[in-house]
Amino acid sequence: MTSPHDRYRSIRNVLWAVLALNLAVALAKLIYGIISHSAAMEADGFHSMFDGASNVIGLVGMWFAARPADEDHPYGHGKYETFAAALIGILLVFAGYTVGRGAVDSLFGRGVPTEVTTVSFVIMLGTLAVNLFVTTWERRAGKRLGSEILVADASHTLSDVFVSSGVIVSLILVKVGIEAADGIVALAVAVVIFHTAWGILRGVLHTLGDAARLPADEVAAVASGVGDVVSCHGVRTRGPESRVYVDLHVQVAPSTTVERGHAIASEVEDALRRAYGQITDVVVHLEPASPSTTDSPDDR
Repeated sequence: MTSPHDRYRSIRNVLWAVLALNLAVALAKLIYGIISHSAAMEADGFHSMFDGASNVIGLVGMWFAARPADEDHPYGHGKYETFAAALIGILLVFAGYTVGRGAVDSLFGRGVPTEVTTVSFVIMLGTLAVNLFVTTWERRAGKRLGSEILVADASHTLSDVFVSSGVIVSLILVKVGIEAADGIVALAVAVVIFHTAWGILRGVLHTLGDAARLPADEVAAVASGVGDVVSCHGVRTRGPESRVYVDLHVQVAPSTTVERGHAIASEVEDALRRAYGQITDVVVHLEPASPSTTDSPDDR
């Protein structure tokens, strides 16, 4: 299993690489947008800058999250990763608002007409390919490392893919004479960005709101499978998806010694860690089983 230190180092390495690629993409759009007086490309370039900003937030968040547990933070600093993901989600909301406002301006004739050139298509298609690579690679790394930041940042980069795709489609339609296409496509892209932001913020709320992370009945079944465990109940789980905290009540025979009870608790913890690799900590409360205790579904 990857150690926390190696995990955080891997996440930081991914974020640094993605930051460099996002900045390259943003500069390509901005520089040519200014040269060709293309308002659409300039706007897309500024939107790409949000990806770089989210990378910086991710790096700062991981710096805090990687710090070991201390007296003031006995559970560690892992939630700083969740806070960073929340900031990325908020950035997405702002990006969606910016794109949406530009779409409305375009639809009502308040925007700057887009200048369509061959180089415009070359730049947009090239940066689109880079963004597709980044979001795919980063999302896979996020799932492999169990990182909320990488998954959230990949979703942010995916929003840039949608924006760039929308710009390309609008450039084609404007080229053939459909002037309103720029605003309509941009408005649709804004809706997609808001949807992505909601997905990230919903995951953050689940973590900060201590939503259950593992099925209680399945956890109870694993614990009940340990020898000398009569029944299990009161299962509670919380935390990020990659670092789950578990506490549960396990009933054993009243004649069980303290030494054996401690061994049973350790066996339950080991069984749960084998069943769920994302478990960080397990607290087992031992209780004496009453003669009337049965192995019913409610107990499990």
